[in-house]
Amino acid sequence: MPSKSTGGALAWRVPWRPPSGILCLCLLFLLGQVGWLRGHPQCLDYGPPFKPPRQLKFCTDYESFGCCDQRKDRRVAARYQAIMDYFDLRGHELCGGYIKDILCQECSPYAAHLYDAENPQTPLRNLPGLCSDYCSAFHSSCHSAISLLTSDRRLQSSQEKDGAQFCNLLNLPDKDYCFPNVLRNNHLNRNLGVVAKDQQGCLQLCLTEVANGLRNPVSMVHAGDGTHRFFVAEQVGMVWVYLPDGSRLEQPFLDLKNIVLTTPWIGDERGFLGLAFHPKFRHNRKFYIYYSCLGKEKVEKIRISEMKVSLADPNKADPKSERVILEIDEPASNHNGGQLLFGLDGYMYIFTGDGGQAGDPFGKFGNAQNKSSLLGKVLRIDVNGGGSGGMRYRVPPDNPFASEPGAHPAVYAYGIRNMWRCAVDRGDPITGQGRGRIFCGDVGQNRFEEIDIIVKGGNYGWRAKEGFGCYDRKLCHNASLDDILPIYAYGHAVGKSVTGGYVYRGRLMALQEDRKTKKWKKRDICLGSTKSCAFPGLISTYSKFVISFAEDEAGELYFLATSYPSAYAPQGSIYKLVDPSRRAPPGKCRYKPAPVKIKSKRVQFKPLAKMVLDVLKEQSERVARRFSNATLASSPHRARSQKGSSRRLASPTGSRRRFRGSGMKTSRAWSPGPWGQRKKALKTKATHRDLHQPSLPKWLIKGHRRGELLRHEEAAAELGP
Repeated sequence: MPSKSTGGALAWRVPWRPPSGILCLCLLFLLGQVGWLRGHPQCLDYGPPFKPPRQLKFCTDYESFGCCDQRKDRRVAARYQAIMDYFDLRGHELCGGYIKDILCQECSPYAAHLYDAENPQTPLRNLPGLCSDYCSAFHSSCHSAISLLTSDRRLQSSQEKDGAQFCNLLNLPDKDYCFPNVLRNNHLNRNLGVVAKDQQGCLQLCLTEVANGLRNPVSMVHAGDGTHRFFVAEQVGMVWVYLPDGSRLEQPFLDLKNIVLTTPWIGDERGFLGLAFHPKFRHNRKFYIYYSCLGKEKVEKIRISEMKVSLADPNKADPKSERVILEIDEPASNHNGGQLLFGLDGYMYIFTGDGGQAGDPFGKFGNAQNKSSLLGKVLRIDVNGGGSGGMRYRVPPDNPFASEPGAHPAVYAYGIRNMWRCAVDRGDPITGQGRGRIFCGDVGQNRFEEIDIIVKGGNYGWRAKEGFGCYDRKLCHNASLDDILPIYAYGHAVGKSVTGGYVYRGRLMALQEDRKTKKWKKRDICLGSTKSCAFPGLISTYSKFVISFAEDEAGELYFLATSYPSAYAPQGSIYKLVDPSRRAPPGKCRYKPAPVKIKSKRVQFKPLAKMVLDVLKEQSERVARRFSNATLASSPHRARSQKGSSRRLASPTGSRRRFRGSGMKTSRAWSPGPWGQRKKALKTKATHRDLHQPSLPKWLIKGHRRGELLRHEEAAAELGP
């Protein structure tokens, strides 16, 4: 893992605590949070609304942004037609518009609010919340339609009576959110579908916790075999299998903890550092590992080995299959590199550190500038056969220095300090643009961090340069340097120890590339506020020591972090990145994992992080208690009634009690949307990807000191709404 200098540890951000003098401001803020949550844009499946992939033909009010795709729109239209078959021509004229409006509220961005579905644990309304004037007009003209719209007896009993009782049952306490006011409120609708920003313009993300209890998780990869499993490597030398349902197999995939060299020291960079599956893994069962070990005479080494998966169990490595491909002596305990990946050319790329200490002090120009050394390099080898001289790999014939005297033939690029995490660009799914590019984050010395695109034969400047600036001034001004400049570099006022990530073509952006000038402009991405992340299952906090980024087989993005950066501390977690502002419709995000035989027991996932909705609930309860205590102290005889009212104010779903009333059953007589399918939808929700709508490439990096996440994007001008 990356560090700044010998023995350097990762820095962290101290949590901000407000001074006691602003208690009343915090109190007002919390009350605002509770009120805002009641109108949070949310669908009946508890997910955020989205832009339909194709134009809706029936519920056209929500064709730009809402909760219906074309399939659901057709279902709503079919139900409308079934109801309207009971009406004559006059009934069509009087009631058709009202019935269409009411049915189409399932497609509203505020559907969860209209049907009291913000809380997954409570039952839905049978009909959406209607504004009083609209409700009265509907009841006056079309009260006979009520029994066709709902089987709720209380609503049906008001069918022939005064409309006041009926409309009282459909009342929403906040008049801004009842239909049709919710459509007319510009404040509510002007930012729907727009990437959420904070006051500083930082683009906001949310998270979902997917794993915890890990010891410095350094790598998460998939096998590319259609199973959608992912394999998580701990720094101590253990690799675990996680299944698409979120469970972990009880038995490890690989256990090398007795061979891997690492210690409990905070910031120790040695250990199990890299894992990659062969592009033809389905057929040859091969994968590759990169780890620190002790060789003969206690010499520290980097070892790259090939292994195979057991024939008896596809979720276990064969412990006897290890075949060492390459070993490199390490002169110091830091700057160990650790990335393995396969390019589109089928060759394996190995990213090594410069050998450690500080300033690459080895030899006249350092290891990184010495093409005969394997340290401080990108190596490219062919693992599909042996080479001359007993080598367990072949050198690709087009390697740039294969015929240069004195240079090691495996060197593909050089001048690297300590690249920590690289990734291959999948390319635009339509045009293929960018496909095959390799992005890397290279950890700087003490001034700059940089992001590079790897090119054949490229010299990335270290130790002559650090970022765009000079480090060794004598080497820096050498005319023969001819180095490749980073696509982006930042100083330590922004963050330390860059962690490279993945190119992502979803709907998020941060660093935008001007294709004419080839310049990149930075924009930060930060964790969203509780307002942005107020959906079930989402969190807005994470363990502050970010170790690595990851990509699952479906192309979704994750990062790995720990709250205590020691290889032996079980404080590591994995988080999935979720965009709460723009989301593809659920149907676009389904995938069907290929079956895999399971012999080990499954360990079901139990999240440790507090969900945003739980945090908001706790905050609102604290506010309620404070108001109750303050009222009790100032006016004891009113304490009981005030306590009850404060509870109602603090409840995100307070209107639900008023709707149900006494004697009303809590089971659903009818669930809006696909009838009777609500429970089924909840079971299948885990198969919906929260992030994928192909658009433009971005590049994720991370700065350790501030713990912030950054994302880079190409061609902002092409970003759709």
